Amino acid sequence: MAGLTGLICPNLTPFEKDLSIAMDLYIEHAQRMLAAGCSALAPFGTTGEALSVGMDERMATLEAMVDAGIDPAKLVPGTGLTNLEDTAKLCRHAIDVKCAGVMVLPPFYYKGVSDEALFQYFSALIGTVNSPALKIYLYHIPPVAQVPVSVELTARLAKAFPGAVVGIKDSSGDWNNTKRLLTEVKGIAVFPGSENPLVEALALGAPGCISATANINAENIIRCYKAAGTPKAAELQEQIRAYRLPFQDMGAIPAQKWMLAHQTGEPRWKIVRPPLLPLSDERGKELLKRLETVLEPAA
Repeated sequence: MAGLTGLICPNLTPFEKDLSIAMDLYIEHAQRMLAAGCSALAPFGTTGEALSVGMDERMATLEAMVDAGIDPAKLVPGTGLTNLEDTAKLCRHAIDVKCAGVMVLPPFYYKGVSDEALFQYFSALIGTVNSPALKIYLYHIPPVAQVPVSVELTARLAKAFPGAVVGIKDSSGDWNNTKRLLTEVKGIAVFPGSENPLVEALALGAPGCISATANINAENIIRCYKAAGTPKAAELQEQIRAYRLPFQDMGAIPAQKWMLAHQTGEPRWKIVRPPLLPLSDERGKELLKRLETVLEPAA
């Protein structure tokens, strides 16, 4: 993802009533996020309900995005599954489509595996894909995957596979972990997995952040990013943190989808795939009330 900085949006995945992907909404939303100033999209991450979406669906959607004129150099799709063969297949497809990179979870089914075991997995993945075009962004999200990508493992992979392991998204929610990645691991891009530590991370060399709430608050996060290093930055940071909190409290994916339905007038946005449940309208109204006290999204 050389040269990309700023806000990267892990875009939400809209569904039809029959739970198939609502491709018209998907493309429209992706284009809207780029037009709002997001530097790239990360399709089929946690926010995109990736582990509820099949491999064929993911590949077809990527192709539809490119066919619709979305620059694949601004796409970093999630490809991490629990087995080597399928992960490699999704990585190869992303390369074929000419995506900027891939975001790869550790294999998350078996818990308690060592750094050595994960190093062997990623080594095997890189060897299996066997392409100089492979650009991996490790995805550290222990609250969900429960299998961490440690700072030490990140540094080892970056050193062993320069040019192939090029970055990491740190969605640990632990600033000390993000800080260690930024200060101890050389040669890779470190993206915080939310806007909460954006100003602090930028000061330590982060190129930007990859934030779920880019889906509904992109303009204000970008405003904070651009203000880094100025007296206004701290105030803007607190505003975007305050805006994010109600979504975290109410379930980030259903709450953001409810908000998109409210903002766009398109009820299909409320639909989530099981096992998630949609946010009720009662809870949605509570969300709106909470947001009255914080910064509204920029028009």
